[in-house]
Amino acid sequence: MTTHISDPTNLSLNQFSLRANALTCIRGERTLFTGLDLQVSAGEWLHIRGENGIGKTSLLRLLAGLTKPAAGEIFWNDQSIAFDTAEYHRNLLFLGHRDSLKEDLTALENLSIATALDGITTSEEEILLALHRFGLRGREDLPVYCLSAGQKRRVLLARLLLRQAKLWILDEPFNALDVRAVEMLSELISEHVSSGGMAIMTSHQEIPMPNGRVVQL
Repeated sequence: MTTHISDPTNLSLNQFSLRANALTCIRGERTLFTGLDLQVSAGEWLHIRGENGIGKTSLLRLLAGLTKPAAGEIFWNDQSIAFDTAEYHRNLLFLGHRDSLKEDLTALENLSIATALDGITTSEEEILLALHRFGLRGREDLPVYCLSAGQKRRVLLARLLLRQAKLWILDEPFNALDVRAVEMLSELISEHVSSGGMAIMTSHQEIPMPNGRVVQL
């Protein structure tokens, strides 16, 4: 395979893109998909759809660089993500539907740890503002085990406000959210995309946002 090298510092905002060429994913003895092409650029988002077990989560993990395809290649700004994985991950926020929190720590403590692991310098005030935007005012200092499933999901999603990543890869981000939280998250993703960001997500429901395309597996 050919490795394309580019200098990200020379890219204008509208040149940022993620491209996958002829991806094949095999799990065990089963081929989930093969010859898959897709592309998303600044100001766009993709909705990955398909039946359960068809490979949606596997595709997101490939695009996030967490696993390797059986064939094909993935490019960030025309450079293989394998060339500089650390640089790619600095531009990426991946949230899986099975991501978990430390149950004995508070929402504030969980996000403080997450931002530190992301290498981000974030004040307590910024973390509190993120939690408040997701409707968690008054629950910041509760142990996570005291929160409902939907509230735990909101804590995880608050990372989107704290991690300045160009590309969001989100696996079933609307799971366990009530109607208001779904609206808040849709607004946040729309803001991210309209400001030149990109998003790739799976969801079993329709997502009423502009500038999106469906990839059907």
